[in-house]
Amino acid sequence: MHDRTGKPRDGEPTIEDVAAAVGVSIRTVSRVLNKSPKVNAETRQRIEEAIAALNFKPSARARALAMGRSFLIGLIHNDRNALVLDSIQRGVVAVTAKAGYELIVHPTPLESAAAISDVLAFVERSRVDGLVVLPPVSGVPGLAEALAEAKVPAAALSSVPIAGFADVIVSEEREAGAEVARHLLDLGHRRLGLINGPADTFSATQRREGFLAEAGNGGASVIEAPGDYGFGSGVAAAEHLLALADRPTGIFAANDIMAAGLLKVAASRGIAVPGELSVVGFDGSLLTQMLTPALTSVMRPFGEMAGAAAARLIARIEGDGTPPPCEGRMQVVAAESTGPAPG
Repeated sequence: MHDRTGKPRDGEPTIEDVAAAVGVSIRTVSRVLNKSPKVNAETRQRIEEAIAALNFKPSARARALAMGRSFLIGLIHNDRNALVLDSIQRGVVAVTAKAGYELIVHPTPLESAAAISDVLAFVERSRVDGLVVLPPVSGVPGLAEALAEAKVPAAALSSVPIAGFADVIVSEEREAGAEVARHLLDLGHRRLGLINGPADTFSATQRREGFLAEAGNGGASVIEAPGDYGFGSGVAAAEHLLALADRPTGIFAANDIMAAGLLKVAASRGIAVPGELSVVGFDGSLLTQMLTPALTSVMRPFGEMAGAAAARLIARIEGDGTPPPCEGRMQVVAAESTGPAPG
């Protein structure tokens, strides 16, 4: 029973009351609440007026039960870099919050069978409506197929295209690695060093291949050292490279954290940066501004890319089509750690 304003006599107004007052479906009211562009202006205005007249306040729990969804999005990762992960989470939350979804962050192992089992168990336990899967987890063999078979909507980020995911935001990391080499070549460096990331990840192999190809085209030699994206591996690689009799004059560390380790070793050995040694990192995280000298790095808009993946995922969940693509354009941002090659 309703009074003349359309408000129920007992209890709080519901989404059903709003839909009945306007003469539309619950789904149409939900789209207006979620700010979907799928509702025309006249209908949207009528629904908003009914919401105001009824003093309707959406209940997240009631909304989820009515639509058979949890309004939860899972973020799957295996990333030790807190600064990068923070940027990613902010990018995703900026999208999910506007659409009425909450974010659950879940770290997972990288071994194939364990990763697949862990992610599927997380989905079952949390009842998320879909997943945003970050690298390197997105590259785990069989994961995309397992999620598709389980009918779990998932959008991924990767440095290479991955079959099986409905949506993949690809970052051109091979080209970014090449741009680092061009930056050092343009400064006159011909003896280059490379501190690699984990050899079993797409990101590290793409950065390496791009850097080596462009360095070779420019007539430069490259001495490589292994790394794992951790600070300790950056220090160990730097100790090796900087102890060489004919040490590199320009070194590319495949992420900012390893570059920080390189700068630490250079300082301890009294090697001036950039006077005697130029250093380039990768990620463009806040760390680049915290270091002395400020670090030249590849700016990677990971937050924007993760937000785009979340937007595509939500559009797919709600059947509202696919938002415009995100290119994930990266570029070298020069700072204080690079300069002309020493004479």
